[in-house]
Amino acid sequence: MPALISRGRGRRTISEINMVPFIDVMLVLLIIFMVTAPLITPSMIDLPSVGKGKKQPDQVIQVVLGKDESMELRLAGKTIAVTLKDLSKTVTEAQRGVANSAVVISADRNIKYESVVKVMDTLQRAQVQRVGLSVQLEP
Repeated sequence: MPALISRGRGRRTISEINMVPFIDVMLVLLIIFMVTAPLITPSMIDLPSVGKGKKQPDQVIQVVLGKDESMELRLAGKTIAVTLKDLSKTVTEAQRGVANSAVVISADRNIKYESVVKVMDTLQRAQVQRVGLSVQLEP
């Protein structure tokens, strides 16, 4: 109930907010956070590691993206120029008859990441099981 003040002729209500309970609650929350913060352990992320696969693929199909976003398909020493539209059909034909094959994407360092993702999406839609990215290790 608001307090009443009498000044002169009439009574008027005080419409001020009492800040003391608000400050008390905030100080209690601050103390709780200060006590519990050291007890929380930072979460560790288990990142995948690079290593050798359990079974090497029988056939490796390499998709090479050049600086000008031109695409080539390398298979058994042969190089075929291919477009993004024809990529899924060409890879599916190359995998026919081979049970264990992998597709490796090699892209130029300066190419847009979006182009690599489009190639990966196309291969995923073609239901290619093993897709990897080629990397160059620093000496």
